[in-house]
Order: sequence, then structure tokens, then C-alpha cells
Amino acid sequence: MTTTPRSPRLLVLSTALLAVAGIALLGMPQGQEPPAPATSPTTRATADPPSAPSASGRKAAVATAPSTTPAGSTPSVVESALPPHGEGVAGDRAIQRSLEAGWPTDLPAADERELVTAGRALLRADATGVGREKWPTVFPDSGQEVVPAFATARFRIQAAIARRDGSPDKAVVHLVWAGMDRGGTFTDLRITDWHFTRTTSTKGAVTWTPQPRT
Repeated sequence: MTTTPRSPRLLVLSTALLAVAGIALLGMPQGQEPPAPATSPTTRATADPPSAPSASGRKAAVATAPSTTPAGSTPSVVESALPPHGEGVAGDRAIQRSLEAGWPTDLPAADERELVTAGRALLRADATGVGREKWPTVFPDSGQEVVPAFATARFRIQAAIARRDGSPDKAVVHLVWAGMDRGGTFTDLRITDWHFTRTTSTKGAVTWTPQPRT
């Protein structure tokens, strides 16, 4: 099989075209590059890392005081519905509604009332020292003189709910409160959680027992 030799004229034309292309490239401003091919939205979404979520402190359900919160935390809708700091008693109803919206009821009404009543008493005893003798297993030093961390006069429970804590025999009481500490600083929208376990006697009587703070 024989191959027809290329025409010298065709070779000269090819060489001339390559030379023109080279001159055009050299004439481009330094740093200018041909435009990159457009990336499809799907490719860009895959390549770009997701932006980190903004860190927002959880105000008492929410988040200002140290507390232990249940898994799942409070939905953002609860945080956005809270009144501003210093709202006073007028804002307590909004806080109660926010707690109820964030944690739907999952306990019998009688159990919730009992737990909320006990949680309120425990919080008052813990913060002000009043009534600690009623809970010797929670406050083993109740027989000693205790300097309260918060003044009784400015102490106020703003809202409270009781919900299950992972199983039917465990519950947690979420309390939002305000108070003035020994240094004279008043803060509100504080949160404290009290955990309880349920025991049932042989006669069917149910008892909710508070667990010591850790």
C-alpha cells in the first residue's frame, strides 16, 4: 500500500496558521486566561463545603444559666419567641408558651402537676436555701446553716414544665427563673433542670423521686 505524499503547499499553510495562533497568544495581556467552562449548579453544590451554623447560646430553654438539657435541645422557634431580658412578670406567660411549644406534653396531667410542684420547691430550696430540710437526699447538708446563693425577695420562677426523660419511668422538670445573687446582680431567663425517677409500690402507688444534682 502506498501513501500519497502531502502537498508542500498544505504544509506551508499549516505552518502559517500555527504561527498566527502563537502570535495571538503572545499578544494577550499577562494574567489573562481563557474563560473557564461554566460549572453546573449540581457540581458547585457538591464542591462547595456547607457553611458552618452560627453558634447561638441557648437561653434557658433557651439559655443563660448552667443547666443540663435533654437530648434534642430546644427548637429555634422557642428561642425566637422569648421576651427580651428584663421584661419582668409581663413576659413570663410568653416563656411558658415557648416551653410548651418546644416540648409537647407527653405525661399524664396529674404526673405533670406533681412534678412541676416538686421541681419548683426544689429550685427554690436550691437557690435560696428555703425548705432544704424537706429533701434530705437531695440536700445532705440541710441541717447546716447555708448561705443562700440568691435572695428570696428577688427570686421568681418564670415558667415550668415536666416531660418524660427518655423512658416512662424518668422525667425532667424544666424551670426558667430569675433572681439576684449575693453580688447584687439580677439575671433572668435562667434555666435549671431537675430529674426524677418513678417507683410503683405493690399497691400501685406511684412516687416520683428527685435525683441529686451532679
